[in-house]
Parts: sequence; C-alpha cells; structure tokens
Amino acid sequence: MALDPSEFPVQAAPFEQPLTNFASRVKGGQARVVAIGSSTTAGEGGIAPYPQRLLAALRIKFPNVAIEVINRGVGGEDAPLELKRFERDVFDLKPDVVIWQIGTNSVWQADGPSFADTTNAIREGVDQLLGAGRIDVILMDLQYVPAVLTPAKRKKAEAMVEAIGQIAHEKGVNAFGRFALMKGWHEVAQISFDRLVDPGDDTRLHVSDWTTDKMTWQLADAIATAAKEAPHGT
Repeated sequence: MALDPSEFPVQAAPFEQPLTNFASRVKGGQARVVAIGSSTTAGEGGIAPYPQRLLAALRIKFPNVAIEVINRGVGGEDAPLELKRFERDVFDLKPDVVIWQIGTNSVWQADGPSFADTTNAIREGVDQLLGAGRIDVILMDLQYVPAVLTPAKRKKAEAMVEAIGQIAHEKGVNAFGRFALMKGWHEVAQISFDRLVDPGDDTRLHVSDWTTDKMTWQLADAIATAAKEAPHGT
C-alpha cells in the first residue's frame, strides 16, 4: 500500500530516471534486485532490514511478478570496500536493479575512508554497473541521525549527500534521498529522533523499526513509479 500524503506529509523526491531495465523485466514476469551496502542494508540490532521489507512491498505492487531482493550488506563498510565485493556480490548475481547504500561510514567512522576515496569509489562503482549493461542503479545516501549531525560531522555529512546526488545526476542514475527525507520527517513533520533512531543504539546512528518501515515504503513507491514511467516496449 502507498503512504497517504495527508497522513504523512513528507514524501521522498521522485527518481529522475525511469527504471527501464526493471520495467522490461517486470513485463517478462521476473526481476532481481541486489542491495549492497553497510549496516542499513545488512540489518542492525534485531530490526528487520530494508531489503527484506522491500521484497514484501514490491511483491504487493507487482503481484504477478517473481521478484527477488538479495541482501549483500556488510556492517561497517563503505564504498571502497563494497566496490571490492562487486564481482561476487553484484555481477555474479546478474541483477536487474542494484541499490547501493553508501556514504555514512565515511562520515561517521573516525578511521573510515576519506571523502575523496569514498566518492571516487562511488564513481568507479557506478561506471562498472553501467558498463555491465542492463542494470538500473539506485544510490541511497545517508541517514539523518544525531551521530552524523554533530558539529564535527554535519558539514561532511551534508557534503557527502550533495556529492552522491551530483554523481547520480552526472551518471544518469537515480538517487534515493534518505537524508532529505528523514530531515523532512524531523523538521516538517516534527517526528522526534527518539522515534527515528533505534532506541537500543547508544551511538544514535542506526534507524528505528518505524523509520525502516516508512523508508522502505517510500523506496518501493519510487521504484514502482519509475518503472511505470519507463518507455514502453523496452
């Protein structure tokens, strides 16, 4: 089911690009999504991760399609390490759509990869995905949480979000603006961090069950809309 805008006033920005390959595969009756990333993808603290929920949501939206969502998340990683896993964890799986969740650990970890190393790896990864042919790409940016909003980290977090969006735009792929979405929930819808953040996470980094659920439905809606906007006959 789609979220009711009157009940939930802040929605994710729509994708800039149609999901042409996904739409074609859906028309053929089957589609495979690979989700690669860190703890948001892998799951944290006993909270069901978004790929598991996305599978259920997409099966509701496309009831006559055999859809798979394969989770290739590894907690603590960011783009440089994830890029090294692409052959095994992405290309060998022959995905139709890849959702790549990146950027958070580069900002949050004191010994994490540098900004330049992370953004260079994202560019290289997107080039590899596009070069493989017939893969739709979605880049998922940071979560808007206290751990990356401290005075020492906020400017880097905002710069990372901007860089991810710019890379997506330059490469002609989609960005799922999780940071802006959660910021809108907090600032416009007045949803507290106590609800947005996992109450069992003392680092205030990982999102709650509530946030994961609502974010997944927004992502599923964006995917379904972008598939419908794809050119016919592809």
